[in-house]
Amino acid sequence: MDFRRVKEYFSWLYYQYQIISCCAVLEPWERSMLNTILLTIFAMVVYTAYVFIPIHIRLAWEFFSKICGYHSTISN
Repeated sequence: MDFRRVKEYFSWLYYQYQIISCCAVLEPWERSMLNTILLTIFAMVVYTAYVFIPIHIRLAWEFFSKICGYHSTISN
């Protein structure tokens, strides 16, 4: 892949983001505040998913394995 095409693609994606989120009409300080808030929310969602989804999957596995009668030999 050509570096220039990748750069143009990311530029196009950023432009689409600006249009969809209406950042194109904001002042620079408003745009930076909005981007900071959105980035913070995205980081918190990713962190929460990383921490809690494996726990919920394990608990669901234990619950359904008890219902189905499957007894695991793995100890915690």
